[in-house]
Amino acid sequence: MKFSINLLCLNGFIEREHLPWIRRIRDIGYDGVEIPVLRGDVAHYAWLGRELDSLGLRRTTTSVVPSPHANPVGGTAEIRKAGIAHLDWALDCAIALGAECVGGPFHAPIGHFTGAGPTTDELAHGAEAHHAMAERAMANGIYLALEHLNRFETYFLNTMEQARHYRAMVDHPAFRIMYDTFHANIEEQNQARAIATLGDGLGALHISENDRGIPGRGHIDFAEVFTAVRRQNFDGWITLEAFGAGLPELAAATRVWRPLFPDFDTLFVESINYMRSGWAAATAK
Repeated sequence: MKFSINLLCLNGFIEREHLPWIRRIRDIGYDGVEIPVLRGDVAHYAWLGRELDSLGLRRTTTSVVPSPHANPVGGTAEIRKAGIAHLDWALDCAIALGAECVGGPFHAPIGHFTGAGPTTDELAHGAEAHHAMAERAMANGIYLALEHLNRFETYFLNTMEQARHYRAMVDHPAFRIMYDTFHANIEEQNQARAIATLGDGLGALHISENDRGIPGRGHIDFAEVFTAVRRQNFDGWITLEAFGAGLPELAAATRVWRPLFPDFDTLFVESINYMRSGWAAATAK
């Protein structure tokens, strides 16, 4: 089992100024970090990969679809072509970084809605794009973990029942699903049942409290989540996701306008202790 933290809590673009905090994350006991790949170039992520190597930290990435005009499930061939180019860029960056997994909602633009659920054509276009992406990822020793979002952030993928069907459409061994407890808290009637529905399709686990703050301070039943995940024989990344006072890249969709933890050190230390103890208790059942 590997414990990580999504560095969106620090910033949407990780630079040299963030390295002291990343060293602190390592010293606290995290096994790796989840790097946001939202902008920048391949050379930047190659540099960051070398820095993480020197710190002995493993890494994954998280990416999104930033625009309706570059959308792999868009309504025109031109828009879909631009969307696929964006997916290629995100994978190029992950390869340069030395990432093990590309996660995040890289299916449709966050906060963009059509007034209906996903159409048959949109699902087919997405599955085709993600199959090709998974094929290239696997050739580079990477797997994909596509993230569902709640209905207020996307119309494309909300529930584990939808995710299970979509994974079957993509039909590739390197394509899995990222389970996020924050989004599931909104969309699922029972998190343990939702995790069981996904089964062996679970590729990564985002531990995110109902208010996006420190896990264990809110009302999500993480004991239930850890036990359900353990029953699936999951042995991948368990990643803390908590947001700060607002990220320019994501604030319009996530609506995070206020501080959700007192300081980074409290967030890092309290969260790793909570996740490790919660996982240990679940494995004892």
